[in-house]
Amino acid sequence: MKTLPGPASIEIEIKRSRFIAHAARVDTLQDTLTFYQSVADPSASHNCWAWRFDHQYRFNDDGEPASSAGKPIYAAIDGKGLDHVMVVVTRHFGGIKLGVGGLIRAYGGAAARCLDKAGLVRIEPRIRCMIETAFQWTGQVYLLLEQAGAKKTGESYPEGAVHLEIEIEKAQLPALRRALGDATRGAAAIRILSTD
Repeated sequence: MKTLPGPASIEIEIKRSRFIAHAARVDTLQDTLTFYQSVADPSASHNCWAWRFDHQYRFNDDGEPASSAGKPIYAAIDGKGLDHVMVVVTRHFGGIKLGVGGLIRAYGGAAARCLDKAGLVRIEPRIRCMIETAFQWTGQVYLLLEQAGAKKTGESYPEGAVHLEIEIEKAQLPALRRALGDATRGAAAIRILSTD
């Protein structure tokens, strides 16, 4: 997944209208509301926005002609292949009408320039798992977890066994599963708890 490493903002002027774009990473619907409230200017003519995370997306024209603001902002996010991202573009009207085509170029361009300024970072999806094994295999299991870059998040000892809760990059899970099977002669079981 490609997303933003941190927030960014830019300001551009087009025919005396000021366009201020803000972009940030968002992971939940609550994040989108919080980010919008933190950057939207109630005194501005328009605060148009778009966001996408996982398989969800939304955009809003905030009073501009239909599909002239929110949709081009979303197109900038989509065109860069970004996820878990929100962009808010605030317009302070300068007295000269831009027309629908001009608005599309202005909002989409401001969003794209803001995203370019922010840069991007690739984040691999992670998965939470439970490894269940006997005590005799803990040394091998700990070593394999370290080699796979897994993060241990919990540990318990029910009835002579060891249960390890871990977080690992999803792409690393098949190799870990094979390595654990080989090292423990099939005695270690992995159960998926949740995915990012």
